[in-house]
Amino acid sequence: MGQYLPIVVLAALAVVFGALSLVASRLLAPRHPHGAKSAPYECGIVPSREAPERFPVSFYVVAMLFIMFDIEIIFAYPYALAADELGAFGFWEFVAFGGVFFLAFVYVIARGALDWGPGAVRHAPVARDAAVAPAGRGVLLVGVEGRERAGVA
Repeated sequence: MGQYLPIVVLAALAVVFGALSLVASRLLAPRHPHGAKSAPYECGIVPSREAPERFPVSFYVVAMLFIMFDIEIIFAYPYALAADELGAFGFWEFVAFGGVFFLAFVYVIARGALDWGPGAVRHAPVARDAAVAPAGRGVLLVGVEGRERAGVA
């Protein structure tokens, strides 16, 4: 146990230092709330208006596609180097991985995830049955029969 004593003492000192730092900052920090301090930091520029529209989620889907391409390359390079040693199992494993990746890519393209930006074509949502009504801007409202349109947002 004597050999672990320096590690235990160092861990205890780290915990004590962290706790004392938090307590000291609570007690000694100036409290002058201001609107600019609570606003999100954007290079020191105070926002004068809200953003015109929400950031498209499609951008994140495209980013995930790039990550998937990177992962495929990371798997393809070692496979190419060791294809002889891996044999048929390695080949079919790589084909299965590529197939899953290809199907995901086709699905994303079919859903229109790559149609964003100034030249994007906006598709109206399709009502699947009578209880589902399109509300515009990609939102489907379910069960809107019997309600006034003005009250539904």
